[in-house]
Amino acid sequence: MTITKQKVIDWVLDFVETIVSSLAIFFIIYIFIVQPHQVNGHSMDPNLQTGEFLLTEKVSYRFHQPHRGDVVVFQAPVSSGCIGDDCDYIKRIIGLPGEKVKVSNGKIFVNDQQLDETSYLSASVITGAGSFTAGEKEIILAENQYFVCGDNRSASSDSRAWGPIERDSIVGRAFFSYWPIGTFGLIKQGH
Repeated sequence: MTITKQKVIDWVLDFVETIVSSLAIFFIIYIFIVQPHQVNGHSMDPNLQTGEFLLTEKVSYRFHQPHRGDVVVFQAPVSSGCIGDDCDYIKRIIGLPGEKVKVSNGKIFVNDQQLDETSYLSASVITGAGSFTAGEKEIILAENQYFVCGDNRSASSDSRAWGPIERDSIVGRAFFSYWPIGTFGLIKQGH
Protein backbone atom coordinates (compact mmCIF):
# COMPACT_ATOMS: atom_id res chain seq x y z
CA MET A 1 0.00 0.00 0.00
CA THR A 2 1.32 3.43 -0.86
CA ILE A 3 1.87 6.15 1.68
CA THR A 4 -0.81 8.34 0.03
CA LYS A 5 -3.42 5.56 0.21
CA GLN A 6 -2.60 4.96 3.88
CA LYS A 7 -2.95 8.69 4.64
CA VAL A 8 -6.38 8.75 3.00
CA ILE A 9 -7.51 5.67 4.93
CA ASP A 10 -6.21 7.16 8.20
CA TRP A 11 -7.98 10.44 7.46
CA VAL A 12 -11.29 8.67 6.71
CA LEU A 13 -11.00 6.59 9.89
CA ASP A 14 -10.23 9.72 11.96
CA PHE A 15 -13.19 11.49 10.37
CA VAL A 16 -15.58 8.60 11.10
CA GLU A 17 -14.28 8.35 14.67
CA THR A 18 -14.85 12.07 15.18
CA ILE A 19 -18.42 11.87 13.82
CA VAL A 20 -19.29 8.81 15.93
CA SER A 21 -17.81 10.40 19.07
CA SER A 22 -19.66 13.67 18.42
CA LEU A 23 -22.97 11.88 17.91
CA ALA A 24 -22.47 9.84 21.07
CA ILE A 25 -21.79 13.00 23.09
CA PHE A 26 -24.81 14.74 21.52
CA PHE A 27 -27.15 11.85 22.38
CA ILE A 28 -25.87 11.61 25.95
CA ILE A 29 -26.42 15.35 26.44
CA TYR A 30 -29.85 15.22 24.73
CA ILE A 31 -31.11 12.21 26.68
CA PHE A 32 -29.72 13.02 30.14
CA ILE A 33 -28.80 16.71 30.42
CA VAL A 34 -30.45 19.30 28.12
CA GLN A 35 -33.20 19.13 25.51
CA PRO A 36 -34.57 21.85 23.21
CA HIS A 37 -38.31 22.63 23.12
CA GLN A 38 -40.45 25.09 21.20
CA VAL A 39 -43.36 27.02 22.68
CA ASN A 40 -46.54 26.30 20.72
CA GLY A 41 -49.54 28.41 21.65
CA HIS A 42 -50.21 31.40 23.86
CA SER A 43 -50.71 29.74 27.26
CA MET A 44 -47.46 31.17 28.68
CA ASP A 45 -47.85 34.75 27.34
CA PRO A 46 -46.43 37.25 28.12
CA ASN A 47 -43.40 35.45 29.60
CA LEU A 48 -42.96 32.89 26.80
CA GLN A 49 -44.15 33.55 23.25
CA THR A 50 -45.34 31.05 20.67
CA GLY A 51 -42.46 30.04 18.41
CA GLU A 52 -39.83 30.70 21.09
CA PHE A 53 -37.13 28.04 21.45
CA LEU A 54 -36.10 26.97 24.96
CA LEU A 55 -33.58 24.69 26.60
CA THR A 56 -34.94 22.29 29.20
CA GLU A 57 -32.46 20.96 31.74
CA LYS A 58 -33.04 17.45 33.04
CA VAL A 59 -30.43 17.25 35.79
CA SER A 60 -31.57 19.31 38.79
CA TYR A 61 -34.72 17.29 39.45
CA ARG A 62 -32.57 14.21 39.93
CA PHE A 63 -31.19 15.91 43.08
CA HIS A 64 -34.19 17.88 44.36
CA GLN A 65 -37.92 18.12 43.83
CA PRO A 66 -39.48 20.79 41.59
CA HIS A 67 -40.22 24.14 43.25
CA ARG A 68 -43.30 26.32 43.10
CA GLY A 69 -42.87 28.81 40.28
CA ASP A 70 -40.63 26.58 38.16
CA VAL A 71 -41.48 26.55 34.47
CA VAL A 72 -41.55 22.87 33.56
CA VAL A 73 -41.91 20.79 30.43
CA PHE A 74 -43.97 17.63 30.93
CA GLN A 75 -45.74 14.95 28.97
CA ALA A 76 -49.36 15.97 28.62
CA PRO A 77 -51.76 13.90 30.69
CA VAL A 78 -54.19 11.71 28.72
CA SER A 79 -57.08 13.74 30.17
CA SER A 80 -55.76 16.81 28.29
CA GLY A 81 -56.73 15.18 25.00
CA CYS A 82 -53.20 15.39 23.56
CA ILE A 83 -51.93 11.96 22.63
CA GLY A 84 -48.64 11.08 20.95
CA ASP A 85 -44.96 11.84 21.03
CA ASP A 86 -45.40 15.58 20.36
CA CYS A 87 -47.44 16.24 23.47
CA ASP A 88 -45.02 18.06 25.73
CA TYR A 89 -46.60 21.01 27.55
CA ILE A 90 -44.88 23.99 29.14
CA LYS A 91 -46.51 25.37 32.32
CA ARG A 92 -45.62 26.84 35.70
CA ILE A 93 -45.78 24.81 38.92
CA ILE A 94 -48.37 26.29 41.28
CA GLY A 95 -49.11 23.53 43.80
CA LEU A 96 -46.73 21.00 45.33
CA PRO A 97 -47.35 17.46 46.62
CA GLY A 98 -49.55 17.35 49.72
CA GLU A 99 -50.85 20.91 49.27
CA LYS A 100 -54.46 22.02 49.00
CA VAL A 101 -55.15 24.15 45.90
CA LYS A 102 -58.28 26.18 45.25
CA VAL A 103 -59.29 28.77 42.62
CA SER A 104 -61.62 31.38 44.06
CA ASN A 105 -62.52 34.99 43.24
CA GLY A 106 -60.06 35.11 40.36
CA LYS A 107 -57.06 34.07 42.47
CA ILE A 108 -55.28 30.84 43.42
CA PHE A 109 -55.11 29.77 47.05
CA VAL A 110 -52.59 27.24 48.33
CA ASN A 111 -53.29 25.86 51.80
CA ASP A 112 -55.91 28.62 52.27
CA GLN A 113 -53.36 31.41 51.55
CA GLN A 114 -53.59 33.52 48.40
CA LEU A 115 -50.63 32.70 46.18
CA ASP A 116 -48.34 35.66 45.46
CA GLU A 117 -47.59 35.47 41.74
CA THR A 118 -46.35 39.03 41.23
CA SER A 119 -42.82 37.88 40.33
CA TYR A 120 -44.11 36.50 37.01
CA LEU A 121 -47.70 37.80 36.57
CA SER A 122 -49.32 41.22 36.58
CA ALA A 123 -51.44 41.81 39.69
CA SER A 124 -54.42 42.40 37.40
CA VAL A 125 -54.45 38.81 36.08
CA ILE A 126 -57.70 37.01 36.86
CA THR A 127 -57.51 33.25 37.24
CA GLY A 128 -60.74 31.59 36.27
CA ALA A 129 -61.73 28.16 37.46
CA GLY A 130 -61.62 25.41 34.87
CA SER A 131 -63.86 22.37 34.64
CA PHE A 132 -61.65 20.50 37.11
CA THR A 133 -61.68 23.31 39.70
CA ALA A 134 -65.18 24.68 39.06
CA GLY A 135 -67.39 25.57 42.00
CA GLU A 136 -64.47 26.49 44.26
CA LYS A 137 -63.49 22.84 44.47
CA GLU A 138 -60.42 22.22 46.58
CA ILE A 139 -57.83 19.81 45.30
CA ILE A 140 -55.48 18.02 47.67
CA LEU A 141 -52.44 16.92 45.74
CA ALA A 142 -51.13 13.39 46.24
CA GLU A 143 -47.53 12.63 47.17
CA ASN A 144 -46.32 12.70 43.57
CA GLN A 145 -48.67 15.30 42.04
CA TYR A 146 -48.20 18.92 40.94
CA PHE A 147 -50.75 21.56 40.01
CA VAL A 148 -49.60 23.54 36.95
CA CYS A 149 -50.96 26.63 35.19
CA GLY A 150 -50.06 28.67 32.14
CA ASP A 151 -49.17 32.32 32.75
CA ASN A 152 -51.88 33.44 30.31
CA ARG A 153 -54.69 32.18 32.50
CA SER A 154 -57.51 33.02 30.08
CA ALA A 155 -55.90 31.03 27.23
CA SER A 156 -54.32 28.08 29.03
CA SER A 157 -55.45 24.48 29.21
CA ASP A 158 -53.85 23.35 32.46
CA SER A 159 -54.52 21.67 35.81
CA ARG A 160 -57.64 23.80 36.23
CA ALA A 161 -59.13 21.89 33.28
CA TRP A 162 -57.60 18.40 33.47
CA GLY A 163 -56.23 18.05 36.98
CA PRO A 164 -52.75 17.63 38.45
CA ILE A 165 -49.77 16.11 36.68
CA GLU A 166 -47.65 13.24 37.95
CA ARG A 167 -44.00 13.74 38.97
CA ASP A 168 -42.76 11.13 36.52
CA SER A 169 -44.33 13.01 33.59
CA ILE A 170 -42.00 16.00 34.13
CA VAL A 171 -39.26 16.09 31.48
CA GLY A 172 -37.34 18.93 33.11
CA ARG A 173 -37.17 22.64 33.94
CA ALA A 174 -37.25 25.13 31.08
CA PHE A 175 -34.45 27.53 32.01
CA PHE A 176 -33.10 29.33 28.93
CA SER A 177 -34.59 30.93 25.82
CA TYR A 178 -32.29 31.05 22.81
CA TRP A 179 -34.47 32.02 19.84
CA PRO A 180 -35.58 34.45 18.58
CA ILE A 181 -32.56 36.48 19.56
CA GLY A 182 -34.70 39.13 21.31
CA THR A 183 -35.76 36.54 23.90
CA PHE A 184 -32.21 35.31 24.55
CA GLY A 185 -31.68 34.76 28.29
CA LEU A 186 -32.81 32.99 31.42
CA ILE A 187 -36.52 32.19 31.84
CA LYS A 188 -38.21 33.98 34.72
CA GLN A 189 -38.91 31.45 37.46
CA GLY A 190 -41.16 32.19 40.39
CA HIS A 191 -38.96 31.67 43.45
